[in-house]
Amino acid sequence: MKIVITTDTYFPMVNGVITSVNNLYNELKRMGHKVKILTLSHSSHEEIHGDVYYLKSFGIGVYPDARIKFPLHNKLVNEIIRWNPDIIHSQTEFSMMMVSKYISNKLDIPHIHTYHTMYEDYLCYLLGGKIINKNTSAKMIKMLLNSLDSIIAPTEKAKSSLVGYGINKPIYVIPTGIDLSIFKQQVSPEEKQEIMNMLKIKREDRIVAYIGRIGQEKNISEIISFMPKLMKKNRNIKLLIVGGGPYLDNLKNQVISENIEEKVIFTGMVNSNEVYKYYKIAEIFVTASTSETQGLTYLESLSSGCPVVCKYDPCIEGVIDQGKNGYTYKKESEFEEHIDRILKDDLLRNDMKKYAEIKANEYSSRIFANKVLEKYIRAINRSEEIGLDLGTLINHKT
Repeated sequence: MKIVITTDTYFPMVNGVITSVNNLYNELKRMGHKVKILTLSHSSHEEIHGDVYYLKSFGIGVYPDARIKFPLHNKLVNEIIRWNPDIIHSQTEFSMMMVSKYISNKLDIPHIHTYHTMYEDYLCYLLGGKIINKNTSAKMIKMLLNSLDSIIAPTEKAKSSLVGYGINKPIYVIPTGIDLSIFKQQVSPEEKQEIMNMLKIKREDRIVAYIGRIGQEKNISEIISFMPKLMKKNRNIKLLIVGGGPYLDNLKNQVISENIEEKVIFTGMVNSNEVYKYYKIAEIFVTASTSETQGLTYLESLSSGCPVVCKYDPCIEGVIDQGKNGYTYKKESEFEEHIDRILKDDLLRNDMKKYAEIKANEYSSRIFANKVLEKYIRAINRSEEIGLDLGTLINHKT
């Protein structure tokens, strides 16, 4: 099968959408399918690197790293059309969705879309949240997605939102898979000590970590606000915040105002190939985000053998098994209780580490790709059936 995957963002950037796209691409290629990725360049140049086609674009400033492509057709898009793919799978709702629709209409092939982002949690980035509100956002998503053949949602939470927006196309729930082998890698004592030395982490420190994008919607400030009380119960506890993003300075200022500079460590951006090492350093992964469609960092943590303590959110239904691979909380006292229990009970913590790795196996990138491929085949077959029905109708009338 010939498959085109489109996305507004791709390497060298790093985020959840890019991780999902890359894992899907790799698994489809392993199965023997021909796959090309059509994305936006972060320069004025158009380039082809292997199967990745970078279209020139320009920044529009309404959202971090947001870029736009205009016009929809050009030399590289025409090359994709000449390649004559069987299906097109878009991953973002901006420029590349429009390009995807153009290619789909030109070739009369199915257009599937994965809805990765809950936009109501990101409206503060869109022109400061002053123009586009939740109702407007919902209407825009409805207009865009109802023009497609089918939609993939990573969780029931995302599907429920889309149904609430009025989406009437088939919506399939397929959890995004991760490359488990990356996070199951072992970290040597020397590598671990090197990172600890760099971050001035002592051997007796008990590390809880947030790893991911530093955005306001991730609600990391709540975790920081919990630290003073946690410190009274666990003198050696430290919060490690790994990653970069637009809210980083705000968090650093909060740490200063809380007078806990010695207890919170910021790494800034780290190389994506090194991220797994930070999960291995942590004893617990923590997050207070409720803006996720799925939360790939939860899965990365589990596959690394790191238990999770997170704020309850429908997106982690079936991912966190309470008391087995982590805990969910709804109020501060529960968060404190869960952290304290895991850190003080060696047997519980070791059992959680083992079960976390077992649970993560349910979310492998191979299982994910197989499920997506099944939807590709269904969409192509449905498209062919519609074509046959139209042909029969035309022949009958003539």
